[in-house]
Amino acid sequence: MPDARACCVQDGTLKKGIMVMTDNRHDIFRAFEGNSFRFNCYKGISCFTKCCARLQLVLTPYDVIRVKNRLGFHSQEFLERYTDTILKDRMKFPVVILKMNDDKEKRCPFVSPDGCVIYDDRPGACRLYPLARASTMANLKAGIQEKFFMVKEPHCMGFKENRLWSLDEWLNHEGLKQYSEMNNKWIEIVTSDKDLGSDVDVTKKIQMFFMASYNLDRFREFVFHSSFFSHFFEDSKKIDRLKYDDVELMLFAFDWLKFSLYGEPTMTPM
Repeated sequence: MPDARACCVQDGTLKKGIMVMTDNRHDIFRAFEGNSFRFNCYKGISCFTKCCARLQLVLTPYDVIRVKNRLGFHSQEFLERYTDTILKDRMKFPVVILKMNDDKEKRCPFVSPDGCVIYDDRPGACRLYPLARASTMANLKAGIQEKFFMVKEPHCMGFKENRLWSLDEWLNHEGLKQYSEMNNKWIEIVTSDKDLGSDVDVTKKIQMFFMASYNLDRFREFVFHSSFFSHFFEDSKKIDRLKYDDVELMLFAFDWLKFSLYGEPTMTPM
């Protein structure tokens, strides 16, 4: 059964990277070497959707936006129905993982015999497979550093197909450029080496991190049903966009987290 898919949890701990493993089978990860690989996946291949089960798939904020909007859910409803929250030792922040079905196969709730029912809005990790991406923010000057791995699972027959891909072709074909652009801004926050402050501050900051990262509809209520904009300056046109544009609000939330968690000058106080 599948052992790996996308981001941030490895052997129960948060790593400075974008990878998940559900057990200790490191042997399925192989450094991506060269610039091409052979792979194809389609309905009719013998292993079709076998990779969509027993996952500990960590969702990024952009993943949550895409899926909850596809389903027409408020973020709170989506989180309650389809995710679990984990916070382990050595993890700086809690993360949400996609909840598998409570049955013998432990399959993804969005997989069907015909494939993924949210295919156009599936998480970035699913788009990247059979590759995995490890990334970290080493420093502001260097920017996001990333490394790709090939995920060689025993059940996968896709590697026996003749379709040849370059890395760039695969990333462009699966729409990953946009996901990486959005996720990189979040990686800057979760992989920062900056301290969160005192124990009292940490509890409040973790709660803020979770709301601003995952419960975006609740964050919108926090921003607009409080005196928030009497304390911080923001362009009036942008404020109007924040009322309905989830991506704009997510990026605004990232700036707010950098300011509120680490004291970075990403907000302009009145």
